[in-house]
Amino acid sequence: MTEGFLPRPKQPRDVPLARRLRAEPSLPETLLWRHLRLQPDGVKIRRQHPIGDWVLDFYCAAAKVAFEIDGMAHDMGDRPLRDQRRDAALRALGIAVVRIAAVDVLRSPEAVAESVVRYCRRG
Repeated sequence: MTEGFLPRPKQPRDVPLARRLRAEPSLPETLLWRHLRLQPDGVKIRRQHPIGDWVLDFYCAAAKVAFEIDGMAHDMGDRPLRDQRRDAALRALGIAVVRIAAVDVLRSPEAVAESVVRYCRRG
């Protein structure tokens, strides 16, 4: 290795998945993104952001927080346990995880977006 050369970090495996998810968002994600993409209060949010082996629904790098929009499927089968393990792994990386019910986004995407922005600006 040449002195002064730093290898580039390995690209997450799920970049193609993240791109596909961005192209085919769920309705709650679409409604929330309409508000967050404008960077309210200067808060930059990324959507379908790959980190390691996961793709986060929404991510604020400045606050190191992921926002996951959970529909009914997150309550079924082994999904709750998988979500707990994923959240623990993300916390180990220093990333907080906030889970938001999809029904809350459908009810009031503006209010959820305001809450997301407030959470990101709190620190």
